[in-house]
Amino acid sequence: MSVHQAVEPTDNHSILAKLFARTRALSLALAVPLSDADATVQSMDDASPAKWHLAHTTWFFETFVLRDHVAAYRRHDDRWPFLFNSYYEAEGKRHARGRRGMVTRPTLDEVRAYRAHVDAAMSAALLSLPAAALALVELGCHHEQQHQELLVTDILHLFSENPLEPALWPAARKQPVAMPGPIGWIEHDGGLVETGHAGGLFSFDCEGPRHAELLHPHAIADRTVTNGEWAAFVADGGYREPRHWLADGWAWVQAERIAAPMYWEHRDGGWTRFGLDGRRAIDPAAPVTHVSFYEADAYAAWAGARLPTEAEWEAAAQAHDPAGGNQTDTAGPVEPRPSSGGPAFFGDVWEWTGSAYRPYPGFRAVDGAVGEYNGKFMSGQFVLRGGSCATPRGHARASYRNFFYPHQRWQFTGVRLAKDL
Repeated sequence: MSVHQAVEPTDNHSILAKLFARTRALSLALAVPLSDADATVQSMDDASPAKWHLAHTTWFFETFVLRDHVAAYRRHDDRWPFLFNSYYEAEGKRHARGRRGMVTRPTLDEVRAYRAHVDAAMSAALLSLPAAALALVELGCHHEQQHQELLVTDILHLFSENPLEPALWPAARKQPVAMPGPIGWIEHDGGLVETGHAGGLFSFDCEGPRHAELLHPHAIADRTVTNGEWAAFVADGGYREPRHWLADGWAWVQAERIAAPMYWEHRDGGWTRFGLDGRRAIDPAAPVTHVSFYEADAYAAWAGARLPTEAEWEAAAQAHDPAGGNQTDTAGPVEPRPSSGGPAFFGDVWEWTGSAYRPYPGFRAVDGAVGEYNGKFMSGQFVLRGGSCATPRGHARASYRNFFYPHQRWQFTGVRLAKDL
């Protein structure tokens, strides 16, 4: 996650007002099925309560737009910035991340009232905000879209810890889908390519500056790895054979007793997965998801391939529609779906690359607190590309860089292979 690249923020107040209203409404809609308890509990340190996501995204607008650019604004509650600041050192002390689930008050309804208070102030101020504030509104909307995805995946993890395995969005049983054909390969002759955001529309600062990358001849898969293909890896002893694994990955497998993707369990003679629609038999044709970088790298080694670099991925994805594929449009069932045919680079699952998350040549963090949004996290993480089924449609683009630590897998993370030519 990262901060706004100061390119050309929209000067059309009405368009930005519509984006703001649409974004804020979707967050509330995602939380409709939740009880106050559902929205309060924290299932692990990496996840945050849904109530915290709803409040933190509101704190962002209240702090960086209303407090700093609307003279008459008064905070909803002076105690709450301590609760809902995430990691902005410049904004002072804050509640410990791993203790967010202890914040039983304010209630979910009180957080909704907080959102309504800030939304009303934002709506009143939007038409008269200066350009610098409008850029922060745009950033805040994209920031909230990131938290919408986190809200969904954090609830999935929370519900997976409940012995009842409740469904957030119950859905009818699906008919089996034919397995896709063998992976096809998109070849690239190599040479210099331009990667990174080209400017003109919104981007996060880590997506630029645009720069040249030298690619060697390679091929990249035209689809991601499926559950059925991953089940073959498991059956072949993929999680028991150390030669496929990086040393850190093998240590993680042994320490955590990892034997399959997250949320998979072997029941009644077959593999099942837990999803937002409850526990179901895995769909062999659907993209495998909830795998770590360590698992992705091991699978690629087992398959006689490797993970693509982020530059290889971006060069291949630039010809495809970033708003296409299976992404989130409304609050409702969210899960990866089987391929509908043809190369696809956006939606369903975030795709691990073999590239460390580091700054591009010429990168500079912006001044002020929002400069903490991204640059200070460029250590020890790997880049993912493409968006997922939980990514709000319109949020992803070819230059978008997501990033997580190599052991993390509670997001909708999957695998696309590459190979040298």
